[in-house]
Order: sequence, then C-alpha cells, then structure tokens
Amino acid sequence: MTQYILQHISAMIFALIAMAFLTLLERKALSYMQLRKGPNKLGLSGIPQPMADALKLIMKTMVYPTSANPSVMSMMPSFIFSLALLLWSLFPTPHTMTHKSLSLLTFICISALMVYPILIGGWSSNSKYALLGAIRTMAQMISYEIPMILTLVFFAVINNSLELASFYKNSQLVLNWQLAIQMALVWLVIALAETNRTPFDFAEGESELVSGFNVEYSGTKFAMFFMAEYLNILFMAVISSLLLMNSCKWTPIFTFMFLLARGTFPRHRYDFLMSIAWESLIPCSLASIIFVTISVLI
Repeated sequence: MTQYILQHISAMIFALIAMAFLTLLERKALSYMQLRKGPNKLGLSGIPQPMADALKLIMKTMVYPTSANPSVMSMMPSFIFSLALLLWSLFPTPHTMTHKSLSLLTFICISALMVYPILIGGWSSNSKYALLGAIRTMAQMISYEIPMILTLVFFAVINNSLELASFYKNSQLVLNWQLAIQMALVWLVIALAETNRTPFDFAEGESELVSGFNVEYSGTKFAMFFMAEYLNILFMAVISSLLLMNSCKWTPIFTFMFLLARGTFPRHRYDFLMSIAWESLIPCSLASIIFVTISVLI
C-alpha cells in the first residue's frame, strides 16, 4: 500500500512540475514560430516565469458576478483540477508490482467526468457568454469521447488487455500497417480535440465568445482550469506515446506536437468540427474495430 501511495504522489508532483514548465516551453516555442520575443526578462532567459505567473494569479482577488452562484462556481475549478491530477495516478510503469488492472477503463471514466465541471462552471456564473461556451465545449467533448473510446477499444483488442502497463509489450499493430497509420491519425486528431487545442480550441473561443466558459473566472480559480488543461495535455501525450510507440520515451515528441499544432493551424469552423467526429472518426473507428476483431478471431 505504501508503495502505491508513494508512486501516486511522486507521479502527481512530477506532473505539476512538468505542467509549470510546459507553459514556459509553449510561450517560447510560439515566440519563435511567430518571430517575436517570448518571456525573457525574469531571471535567466525567463526560466522562473512560471513561478512568477503562479504568484501573480494567487495574489489576485477572485471576483464573482452579482447574479452568480459563488459556492458552485468556486467548487468547479477544484473539481476539474482534482480529476486531472487523478489521471496521473494511472501513470503506466513497466514494473509488475505497480500495475493497475482496468486502468484503460478508469482513464475513460475520469475523462468523461471532466465534462461536468465545465458545464456547471459556465452555468453557475450566470453569464450568457459563459453558458454558450460551456454548452459548446460539452458538445465537443462528448462528440469526441465516442471515437476516443472506440479507438481505445481498438488498441485494447490489439494488445488483448485493458491495462495501460501491458502496452509496454510488443504490440500486434504490425498486422496491418495501413490500419495502424489510419488509427494513429485518428487518435492524434482526437487528442487535439479532447484537450481543446488548436485547431479545436472552441473552449476558449476568444473571438466568438469573449473567452468561453471561463470568462467570469479570475485569480486562482481561473488558473486551475488551465492547470487542468495542461495536465491533460501531458497525460494525453503519455497515452499517445504508449498506444502508438509502446513506450513513454516518445512523450516529449507528442507534447511538442500539441505546441506545433497551436502555432501552425487556424481555428476550425464549429460545424466542421462536429462533422469530423460524427461523419469521419466514428465510422472509421468502428470499421477498424470490426476488421481487427475479425483478424484476431481468425
């Protein structure tokens, strides 16, 4: 029991440190992509900037709209941040003593729960902009959770296991390289949409919704939403590395993919976003599951 607790605590601490410096890496990478200077004033080349940003947000006053529900509004950032940290308790390791059975199913359940704090957080602020942003984000996350679950089922069938640690073993994905490339592309699109990253960053939508569901949040509560988002990005990079490469050592490359997508792609149209999920990704995932199931049975 002590070993499990220490592993979970160490994974969460590592995730928080990595999340803090991911924000710095993103700002630096975007500055080079856009031919401008990033954070470079504080300390040596701006390296302590994440700590300064955290201190600034902690010192800011949390302002509530007059007609908002402050108790519910205060709980939602903490709830989604706790769920994001809980995901890191599933961090897969190649050591047999720390394996968690059904960890893939647990990952799906925790990811599905993240819809609720976003919806309730937007609703409780009693702002039409926040509510519209929350509804739009909820529709996006639910739509892309369906192909995400189907894709995870595909990889579970390939590896004959619902345990993330078992993906360290040699995968049978080499049975069909065309199918492997197809499902890898499907998963990468889903990863961008599930983490609300460009070109699917409709959760923020500054140009359409004055910052989306979190428009009425400030200070620490505002920071918790984005801390949860960056923790999810890092964990999705870990899952992507594990599913596609059968190792966690490719995680930095998949993390940089999120940054490259933000600095490269424009924001998609919302109707295109929904049509991609329902007309392309879901049929493709279902067809792949049927094909690989037949291949395994034969």
